[in-house]
Amino acid sequence: MHQEVDDIMNQQAQILKEEVKMMFQSSNPNIMQKLNFIDSIQRFGISYHFQKEINQALEQIHNTLTKDNTIISEDGNHHFLALLFQLLRQQGYQISSNVFNKFKNEQGNFNETLANNIQGLCSLYEAAHLRIDGDDVLEEAYDFSNTQLMSLANQLSPSLAAQINHYLRQPLNKSVLRFEARYHMTVYEQDSSHNEILLTFAKVDFNILQKMHQKEIGIITKWWKQSNVMKKVPHARDRLVECYLWILAMSYKPEDSNGRMFAGKLSTVITLLDDAYDAYGTVEELELLTEAFKRWDIGLIGSLPLSMKVIFDTIVELSKEMELLTAHTGKSSLAVQHFKQAICNLAKAYMVEAKWCHKGYIPTYDEYKANGILTSCCPLLFTSMICLGEFATKDVLDWIFSDPKILQASSIIGRVMDDMASHKFEQQRVHVASSVECCMNQYGISEIEAYKLIRKDIEDYWKVINEEYLNSYNIPKSVLDCVANFARMSEFSYENRQDKFTNGELLKDDVSSLLLNPICLEECK
Repeated sequence: MHQEVDDIMNQQAQILKEEVKMMFQSSNPNIMQKLNFIDSIQRFGISYHFQKEINQALEQIHNTLTKDNTIISEDGNHHFLALLFQLLRQQGYQISSNVFNKFKNEQGNFNETLANNIQGLCSLYEAAHLRIDGDDVLEEAYDFSNTQLMSLANQLSPSLAAQINHYLRQPLNKSVLRFEARYHMTVYEQDSSHNEILLTFAKVDFNILQKMHQKEIGIITKWWKQSNVMKKVPHARDRLVECYLWILAMSYKPEDSNGRMFAGKLSTVITLLDDAYDAYGTVEELELLTEAFKRWDIGLIGSLPLSMKVIFDTIVELSKEMELLTAHTGKSSLAVQHFKQAICNLAKAYMVEAKWCHKGYIPTYDEYKANGILTSCCPLLFTSMICLGEFATKDVLDWIFSDPKILQASSIIGRVMDDMASHKFEQQRVHVASSVECCMNQYGISEIEAYKLIRKDIEDYWKVINEEYLNSYNIPKSVLDCVANFARMSEFSYENRQDKFTNGELLKDDVSSLLLNPICLEECK
């Protein structure tokens, strides 16, 4: 019975998908409609079905409406210009932000008449989040649109105010698409001019992917129970669902299913490894464990506590699983070699923190961040996902290990946002200084001032991520998306300095939305 329902749903999706594709071929000359259409597809998280069509459409629009990377459109519509800039920059076109000078008055300030243009303000706000270093006009655009939208939110109807507050909280460039898709469908559906075929396809696709993700977490859960790690490791935290959500945020697409299941298993074990270095091992034990990872030698762990042996053994088993999963591609040795190196790098970084803690040493903020790139776990999880995906080439894997700026930036965002959410709780026991304490100590500032400094730092790292999209020509966009999504998940998980990973209650609604409750189609209304 279940299979029949799945087959019907897949057939429906295929028919709808072809209909959406046909819409790209339509001879409608209205570029504004095309931009809104592409924007909706991206916000629904279904662009992976139509990447070729989107590429062609945006290339044509780019060739028509830009010259020397400058938008030359005569259309003065604020929403149109901001959305055009946003979609082209997201696509990797190095579009100048000078177009936003058109939004200013003779005094050089953003035109106050924009305050009455909610759609234009929202689009300007979204575009401003794609700023890179030196984009001064976009810095001004961000301050202006943010201030105006916050002011408007207090004057509008509750439903419109809720929408604006949502965009202020979760601008598209910092959003986890999979988590945002349902929200955007709800907003889109309320628009009387919405495209019913596109909306229905988005809902059906969401439900199909949800079923796949349910199966994946079921397989991970079965593996976790059979491994019996929870009984063998006294300090084990059961964070299976939370760990999987992080991986799902990095990529939700069907082709990354093996990578998701592998990284989902790995992240549950890494949580225990983190605890071992953080709180449960002596320096001598941890040095032995680190050496065992460096040499990948089980013979070195004989004298260690059972819990550490179990963690080491489980990670070794996972490396064998990766070897099996990549055997048919001919890339086993390449993938496993990079996986082992990433594990070794993480263990060494954890060891650095353990020594800092043991000596009571407070590193400088920069010293902490350099080590924090690795302890964020982003490089390891990212490596694991890529090793099991279609882009597991020597060039891409070597690029990962060359410490690219986008990987550094995403990792540091994850590390410091985690710190701001959890440092008060962690400092109640003997614990390594976090980025917050490092800042306070180095600059002689208060906790609140340290938060401000770190938040400014985070915004600068987002500029680095945006710039890398424009400069990493030889790296597939989906690879860049995967690493940037780690930063997006960090923004989501540690919003308002709350730790949703540790306090799973805060994730209840998101888990229900993503993994439990399908979207009702027409007949459910």
